[in-house]
Amino acid sequence: MAKGQAERLMPLLAEVVAAGGATLADLDAIGVGTGPGNFTGIRISVAAARGLALALGIPAVGVTTLEALAFGAPRPLLAAVDARRDHLYLQRFAEGADRSPALVALADADIWALPGLTVIGDHAEVLAARLGAAWVAAAPSHAAAIAGIAATRWRDPMLPRPAPLYLRAADAAPARDAGQVMLAP
Repeated sequence: MAKGQAERLMPLLAEVVAAGGATLADLDAIGVGTGPGNFTGIRISVAAARGLALALGIPAVGVTTLEALAFGAPRPLLAAVDARRDHLYLQRFAEGADRSPALVALADADIWALPGLTVIGDHAEVLAARLGAAWVAAAPSHAAAIAGIAATRWRDPMLPRPAPLYLRAADAAPARDAGQVMLAP
């Protein structure tokens, strides 16, 4: 959706839960995508998940887009999300060689290579060719992966509250001119 996500989110959530034959009271936890991705969409979804979880007295579980891409895929794995402007969001999943999510220029992606690496996500085929790696197609929806990951984490007593994963500064900037001055009566 180009606009109206905030207005559509809660009715859509109610429709999805009802289509599954449940009510919000039936939920044990809420899984939410935390990015990287669209700033506004991430902010809206994380705020809604945290608010709903608080209202229902259940945990909210944050799952990154890169974790969702990697769910069930072979290891070692490099998950990639297009960050535009010749950049990618990358995260490597490899025993003893994990790398945290990062914003990486496509020209600098070579340092993420490993023997036996598989690439998944945006531009996977191109990135795999560049790194001498294999590639696999991503699942069409991250929702099932987010739910699957959340199902393994929601009982963790040390579970942090979901927070947006921003790896790039916002494109929007504060106004350069001074705002209006309010005068006291």
